[in-house]
Parts: sequence; C-alpha cells; structure tokens
Amino acid sequence: MKRTFTPQVLLLPAILILLLGMGYPLVWQVVTSLQKFGIQQQFGKPASFVGVDNYVTLFADAELWGVVARSLLFCVVTATVTLVIGMLLALLMTVVTKTARLILQVALLLAWAMPVVAAMTVWIWLFDRRRGVVNYLLDLVPGVDMNRFNWLETPTTFFIVAGIIVLWMSVPFVAFSAYAGLTQVSDEVLEAAQIDGATPWQRLREIILPMIRPVIMIVFLLQLIWDLRVFTQITMLQDAGSKSGAFDLLGTYIYKLGTRAQDFGMASAVSILVLAITIALSWFYVRSLLREEEA
Repeated sequence: MKRTFTPQVLLLPAILILLLGMGYPLVWQVVTSLQKFGIQQQFGKPASFVGVDNYVTLFADAELWGVVARSLLFCVVTATVTLVIGMLLALLMTVVTKTARLILQVALLLAWAMPVVAAMTVWIWLFDRRRGVVNYLLDLVPGVDMNRFNWLETPTTFFIVAGIIVLWMSVPFVAFSAYAGLTQVSDEVLEAAQIDGATPWQRLREIILPMIRPVIMIVFLLQLIWDLRVFTQITMLQDAGSKSGAFDLLGTYIYKLGTRAQDFGMASAVSILVLAITIALSWFYVRSLLREEEA
C-alpha cells in the first residue's frame, strides 16, 4: 500500500508547540541548575558555571531529604485515599437512582470547579482556631475539648488539614473517571457471574476491577504526580499558620529557595530532582503499558 505522511504532517504543529512550550523551560532549568544563579543574575550579571556543585550540596542537605520523605509520604497517602474514596463514590453512582446520581454528580462538579484560592479561603475559615466551624462542632462532642485548638500549629495536624483539602479537591476527578470506566463494564457479564453464584465482592474483585484497571492506573499515577507537586494549598495554609521548614513540601521548598533565598540555581536543581522522582513514579505505569502493548 502507498504510504502516506498526512497524519505525521498534521501532528507536527502540535508536537512543535509542545517541544517549545515544555522543552525550553526544561532545558533552562537544567542549565540553571549547573550555575550559580542569584539575585545579581536577575539584573544582568553573567551566571558562573559551577557544574554539579548544586547537586552535591543538595544531596548532603539533611533538610532536603526530610522534605523529600515528607512529600513522598504525603502524596502516596493522599493519592491512595483519594483513589479509594473516588472508587466508592463511582460504585455508589452505579447503584443509586437517577435523581440521587444527578445530585451527587452536581455536588462533585461544584467541588471540583471551585477555584483553589476561593476554596482555601473557606477551608482556612473552617479550621480557624477562634471562629472555626470544625472546632465548634467537635467541641460539642462529650469529652472532647477543641476550644481554640490550633490545627496549623504542629506538622501532624497541619498535614492532616492539608490532606483533607487535597482529598476534597481531587476525589471528584477520580470518581468521574472511575464511573466512566464502570459504565463500560458489560451488564451481561455481571449478570452471568451473578447467576453462577458470584458474590458482589467477587464480581468487584474478579470482573469489575480487572476491566477498569487501565483507568485506575492512570488516575492513580496522575494523583501521585499532582499530590507530589502540591503548592497552593500548602502555601496558603502556611500563610495562615507557620512558615517553618517543618511544614514544607517540595513545592514550597523550591519556592522558598528561589523567591526568598534568591538561589535559583539550587531551586532549579531541586526541580530537576522532582522531575526525576516523577519519572520514577511513572515508570511502573509505563512499563505495564508497554507489556500490555506487546501482549
């Protein structure tokens, strides 16, 4: 058959835009991470080349590895809980009435569509130590004293609040994605399994989950990446609480290095480290995808 290059030609503009929009910043980050780039370079002074000195300094920094461990723990926990809750809501949408499903979907859409800054303003007010609704409601429970309890005072409670907020903003995406996958599961297959005596748990484990496995994997991967790079929620909580380094994740750590310490070389080096962690987290999915393609 005569080979045509029309598809490649049509894809070329989009590929060039992606290379320009994503490739240039990446190259700039790599080059900057090999330089001593501070506030003077912002005003035109040439940056001096330092090679891998920035990376050597970072790898010897115990504070950085504390932030990395904290960020990895935060993203794994929040992504896992988000996936579980989102799957449960998706399953709920398949069994409730049409009216109940519509109400649930509208509620999820409203939560998902709310701007981050507006949502954070509401959440900070909810957890306010003096006028917060959360403390007020918990204080009504017999034996629980939450009067003027400061949720943002210690790292543990700080990240509990941050996790709740991230969950609230992320669950709708997982729920809608999983529900879209569930609608593609054949009713005939499920009915046949039920007739054969399969319990609801067996149908879920042996039929539904394997059939929507690609959706679950890509959603979980995206959640890991997004939660690893979470920034706005942590920054606004720090503005309302403590700006100590013990409350930092990778996003805020890079921000402080760049904009406050004016050390853009070190900030770029940490950004490259985050990229490497992201690729490492993504490799499991990519490898599984390649195996499925070969099969």
